Amino acid sequence: MVTINLAYSAPINPSGASPILSEAQVWNGLKRKVRKAHEFVAPILECEVLSEEDTEVGTKVTRQVTFDKEARGSNDTVVKEVVYEFAPTRVDFYQPDGSKIFNIVSVDQGGNLILTFAFEWWHPQVEAESEEAKQLREKYFKMAKGAVEGTINAIRYCLLCRP
Repeated sequence: MVTINLAYSAPINPSGASPILSEAQVWNGLKRKVRKAHEFVAPILECEVLSEEDTEVGTKVTRQVTFDKEARGSNDTVVKEVVYEFAPTRVDFYQPDGSKIFNIVSVDQGGNLILTFAFEWWHPQVEAESEEAKQLREKYFKMAKGAVEGTINAIRYCLLCRP
């Protein structure tokens, strides 16, 4: 079995970005991503919130997402996820196979906002150190980069489109 752990970070407001996003705007964007994942994640075709409740530590959302079969690479195209929102810095996604995804808003030493996605992908059928494990890591790294940068762009786009 192999667990592939990786993370990718990008500045939220790089040089030339417009409009400049505040922490509150990014947080609202991440909350929207929980409920309307298809607007942020290209392989997700549909997202339905099944339940939502406030807990002592944050908001818990149970949702069902439908993935594009080709993009997911498996027959599990409909996945029920449990998501926890920890305002204003973190969203944790728990998948039924044990995999986890963490979306984290932080600041660097210059006070610039950073978005990091950290992943823990479980693959019980894949041998550690195998060629397949190496290929999965490369695939997930490309996906992580696209997910972080795509999320920042989607948040900025949603902000521009609001009346």
